[in-house]
This record gives sequence, structure tokens and C-alpha cells, in this order.
Amino acid sequence: MTQKIAFQGELGAYGHQACVEARPDFDPLPCDTFEDAMEAVRSGAADLGMIAVENSTYGRVADVHSLLPKSGLHIVDEAFVRVHVNLLGVKGAALSDIKEAHGHVVILPQCAGFLKNHNITGKVSTDNARAAREVAEAKDVTKAALASELAAEIYGLDVVARHIEDHSRNTTRFIIMSREPDTTRRGNNGMMMSFVFRVRNIPAALYKAMGGFATNGVNMTKLESYMVDGEFTATEFYAEIEGHPDDENVRLAMEELDYFTDHVRLIGTFPAAARRHENR
Repeated sequence: MTQKIAFQGELGAYGHQACVEARPDFDPLPCDTFEDAMEAVRSGAADLGMIAVENSTYGRVADVHSLLPKSGLHIVDEAFVRVHVNLLGVKGAALSDIKEAHGHVVILPQCAGFLKNHNITGKVSTDNARAAREVAEAKDVTKAALASELAAEIYGLDVVARHIEDHSRNTTRFIIMSREPDTTRRGNNGMMMSFVFRVRNIPAALYKAMGGFATNGVNMTKLESYMVDGEFTATEFYAEIEGHPDDENVRLAMEELDYFTDHVRLIGTFPAAARRHENR
């Protein structure tokens, strides 16, 4: 039986593209929301989940980092997907016909310059692939979707303008989540760890907690904060570092972190993707 990988969006979404590129032997399972994709993995409806976490142009995908600690899942891999934004119209539509371009709130800023230059109004859709499907159903030459070429193939649309993203290296990073952790692998490009923690309520707790990574030579690649349960005084941090829990310097850094925190929860140990190091 073919395994399944869940993603947020409809068939033709960039999450679908990520699944095809990173796990071509899995059947993609479309889900309405990120929560639904995670629940599909938890329930066993899917074996893995492909979750978008950040885009090089737009930044962090809203709410995803706050969902990770609650998911009960584990990050086992990452994938970087080159996002080419295309303007998709109904058959025969010309660029001069297009008045509205529909796409997810994350994709609109990625091609804002193109839309402005062509006097096209951006309209928010819940999903890029859904926008493509709805444009195909509407059969209106003035409406277009911002989506992948895969979506154009699926919904029978023309690529009116190809690769209209404002930045030539526009890339989205996805994480792959599983019900079970996997700490046995060692990647050819190094390893990554992700975890969440909450600092103790003492002066300079965050500064002191971070000191252990510096003194032990552990590179922290991400540190994000968000409020917990709507309280301004309760802040949790999501962090990613280079290394593996079995590395001596990582073990020492995590021990020091533990001293200054109320709790630490490991979310994932996974091989670093080759594309992570392209710009170094």
C-alpha cells in the first residue's frame, strides 16, 4: 500500500509541489488547514505531513510555529522548494485582460511589484490551488490565479505570465513531520535540532540561556518567540540549532539551557537539506 503525505491546500498547491519533489513515492493528501494536515498524521490517515514554515520573501508562515509544540508530532526532515509564481488565466486570456489576481495572503507580497506594474489588483484566497480552480470554474478572462504550473496543468489554465516573483531566489522552506522521531540518521550536510522552551522568570534569563550555545560552539539558526495562551507575560521560544543530541557540545549547551528554563521540549532531529548551505 502506498504511503500518504498530507499538506495544506488543494491539489496543485505549492505544498503539493513540495510533496512531489521531496517524497515522490508518497501519495499527496490535500487538507484544508495546517491543523488538518497535522491531524491526518496523528490519526494515521497520512504517514507524513509537509508543513510550510517560512518563505524567503514573505517571512514566517503565520501560526505554524505555535502549532508545532501542540501537534505531538516530530520533525524528521526539511525541504526547500523554489517557488515560481505564475499568473494563470482561462484559455485564451491575455495579460492585458487580467484585472484581478487571486492568491494566498503569503503569495501576494511575493509578486507585488509585478501586479503593481500591470495594474492588477491582488485578491486574497484561502489557497493558491483553490484560486486556480475557482478561476477555471468562473471562465472570466479578467480574473487570474497566482499559482504553480502544476496547478495550471491540473485545472486546465493558461500560463499568462511565467515566474513573476519579485525576487529571483524566492524559496519556501517546508518541514516534514511524523508520528515517531528518528534520531538514528546522520545527514551528509550535517544535522539540525528544533525545540521549544520557556525561560524562568529571573533577570536576563534568556541571555543566560543562550550563553551555553555560544560557549559550546553551537550555531543557533533560528529563535522565534510567541505568546502562550494569550498572556503577555508568558512567552515561549522556538529554536533551531545545528547539531545532534548525541554531540557533546550540543549536550552541554542543552544542559545549560535546561538550568534557565521552566521546560524544554525537543520537536525534531533531522538532516540539514543541501539547499540550506547554498548561500554560505
